[in-house]
Amino acid sequence: MAKPVVAVVGRPNVGKSTFFNYICGKRISIVEDTPGVTRDRIYAEAEWRNRKFTLIDTGGIEPYSQDKILQQMRRQAEIAVEMADVIVFMVDAKEGMTASDKEIATMLRKSNKPVVLVANKVDNIGEPPPEVYEFYNLAMGDVVTVSSVHGLGMGDLLDIIFSHFPDENEDEYDEDVIKVAVVGKPNSGKSSLINRIMGEERVIVSDIPGTTRDAIDTYLERDGDKFVLIDTAGIRRQSKITENIEKYSAIRSWSAIERSDVCVIMIDAQEGVTEQDTKIAGYAHEQGKASVIVINKWDLVNKETGTLEEYRRKVYEKLGFMQYAPVLFISVKTGQRTEKVLELVKFVFQQASLRISTGMFNDLLSEAVAMVQPPSDKGKRLKLYYGTQSAVRPPTFVIFVNDKKLFHYSYERYIENQLRKSYGFEGTPIKIIHRERNED
Repeated sequence: MAKPVVAVVGRPNVGKSTFFNYICGKRISIVEDTPGVTRDRIYAEAEWRNRKFTLIDTGGIEPYSQDKILQQMRRQAEIAVEMADVIVFMVDAKEGMTASDKEIATMLRKSNKPVVLVANKVDNIGEPPPEVYEFYNLAMGDVVTVSSVHGLGMGDLLDIIFSHFPDENEDEYDEDVIKVAVVGKPNSGKSSLINRIMGEERVIVSDIPGTTRDAIDTYLERDGDKFVLIDTAGIRRQSKITENIEKYSAIRSWSAIERSDVCVIMIDAQEGVTEQDTKIAGYAHEQGKASVIVINKWDLVNKETGTLEEYRRKVYEKLGFMQYAPVLFISVKTGQRTEKVLELVKFVFQQASLRISTGMFNDLLSEAVAMVQPPSDKGKRLKLYYGTQSAVRPPTFVIFVNDKKLFHYSYERYIENQLRKSYGFEGTPIKIIHRERNED
């Protein structure tokens, strides 16, 4: 399931960035005593009670301002509110309630999202100052008092935020539904592919990069198999995200990868694998997602004998960490090979769900050790005692050894290659964990 999203909103200079930096544990937001310093949403991952979540710091909202930058900041905050699971509405206890606070409260009530009202800058322990009580007039429920500078009241506040998170095991789809995130740079043909598979115009298609602003779910049943196709906003390089809404879209795309079972990584055949494609594929790999690499617009490439093989070689050269993923060449425009996309998705999902018995895995380890001796260092040699498969999606194997430090990366790759040679595991990363026998 995707991480919950918490947005921190409020008028300028109430201490949102100081709060953000305290929770994230590092100075990400610029903190300055000038209103309007945070002009953009800034986001980072935080954790409380073993639950990771995305925290978004927004520019201060000035409801009445005609200033162009302040208007943009207002729109930024509105977008953050749209995508948040929980909203932290921050006010300034020292200044008391203002007309802007009332306007923001009205906007947040319309969102129908859980809102936690936080009075910041309460720097003393004990009875809160009388100014705090006037915030009850905002009709947002109880007021939580904190000091972002001194870290007072943070634990209680995080507990309240945590109580509003969606259930960790809650998933809107049944277990037999394969969730497929279609990801890639803007304008690589993601929406067009989904429309082609569905046989109808389900998603807006336009030549303008970034038409899809949000992750859109499309349910499909075919030949007894159930799929949910998640069309994501195209992910651009960070420096190219000039339009404010696109930052919001990028978070949604990362979230779509997190909650998917299989990623379809769309690459524009004319552009080839770019740096941003590598980042997208790398994120899917890190998250342990089964993947299919789809090269779209193949009809526009000039072909000679061996063009396809050469192109595939270049793809694997650029995506060296994803040698396991099958590459499919399609043209969404002409429909060439598009019917194979779901076949491959189902195949890699099955491969990622493959489980082998402990006996079979230990036989494989014994053969692997007999063929290639484990590495040694200063006279001490690595010993592999036994192993077992602990999880699927991605297939995860635990190997018990005498000394973890001796388990060199190259030998780990060798074991992984032996697993792939014997059992396939096509299209999925394999995770290998090494433990010493005295560890739990």
